[in-house]
Amino acid sequence: MEQIVSKIKDLPPVRTILSIIWNDPIGRVATVVTTYLVVVATLRFQRLRSVQRQYRQYATRDGMATMTVHDAWEIQKRMQQLEYPTLAVKALQFALFRTYGIPSISSLLLKTSQFSNLSTSFKRYADTSILIAQFILFEPSSDRAVTALARTKYLHVGYRASGAILDDDLLYTLSLFVLQPIRFIAQFEWRAMSDLERCAIATYWKYLGDALDISYDALPSGKTGFRDGLHFLEELEEWSVRYEKRNMVPNAANKALADRTMDVMLYTLPRGMKHIGLRYDRPSRIYCWIFNSIMGIRRLLLRYCMLPRPYFLRTVITTDHRNDQGRYHVRVWSGAPYYVQPTFRNRWGPSAWFSRLLGLPVPGDEGEKYSPHGYEPADLGPKAFEGKGHKTVQDIKGELACLSKLPFA
Repeated sequence: MEQIVSKIKDLPPVRTILSIIWNDPIGRVATVVTTYLVVVATLRFQRLRSVQRQYRQYATRDGMATMTVHDAWEIQKRMQQLEYPTLAVKALQFALFRTYGIPSISSLLLKTSQFSNLSTSFKRYADTSILIAQFILFEPSSDRAVTALARTKYLHVGYRASGAILDDDLLYTLSLFVLQPIRFIAQFEWRAMSDLERCAIATYWKYLGDALDISYDALPSGKTGFRDGLHFLEELEEWSVRYEKRNMVPNAANKALADRTMDVMLYTLPRGMKHIGLRYDRPSRIYCWIFNSIMGIRRLLLRYCMLPRPYFLRTVITTDHRNDQGRYHVRVWSGAPYYVQPTFRNRWGPSAWFSRLLGLPVPGDEGEKYSPHGYEPADLGPKAFEGKGHKTVQDIKGELACLSKLPFA
């Protein structure tokens, strides 16, 4: 091989071209840039092609009907951690925020008093985010995922039994967790999801809905059954849009809950900018133009100038293993540093200095307030539920083990 390369280099035309390039600084830069862009163009869709090869049994609609929960989880996890980790997380955050536009949901959340002050608001936000991360990022049959599902179900038992939580509100919330990532990624990311990826998200969330006893009777095929993940997705989106038109109306509870949630979402903004972020009027056209331009430039840079994210740079939201105290730590957080290990980097790194300049706490501040020792999945939720419901959670875990791993079979 080396002899062949040497002979090619010795060819007069090739030698002349290489000489011209090497002696011209601009030519050298242009060659390096062109080579890099060619490499990006070659590798940018490599992960998508790899997924399609690995799961080629789901290339047709008949095949999609047989998609397993594990395969659906594996496909959507790659998107969450490697393909579009930033917007995937933001989409889920905005999905949660969007539910607050429904008066029946916002009124109930205000009654729970979990948004009565910033401290409880931050903890509820952190606990909700962790529970969702547990059953999205860990294998569906793992103890981490099953415990998170069982704990979520337990926390809602009393509200569902009393009729405080409506079936349609639960279905609407689930619909946003399915739809918002697909919408955000289609609008802002460097590529839209493929049918295989959309099917995987729908299949996995269908399984999660089954695990949480969410009724699909409101959907046209809810009682007769769905053909596959895409069929479920189509009916869910149509129903969700109609539900919003009917139920998303102005209400004092909506505004109150949104204000308190925005305190969490805008927590790291400088104090002088927070009043700007709290305006709920329709944004001006110039603001929309600036935002869309920034996102458009980002999309082009990611598509044509950025190599695929390597596995070692994947987004890891929580630690994989328990610490010396038998708990887990959060590695990616927004808002108050709940459950974050007070390492040197977390306390004195660039992000920590930014927090200090804004007068915000960093991991390890204020003693045990932010639980720096970590969290126990079976205890997540309001303080009133801490240490409670363990037997019920274990019973629910036993029920979840019997769930079908073929949601559309």
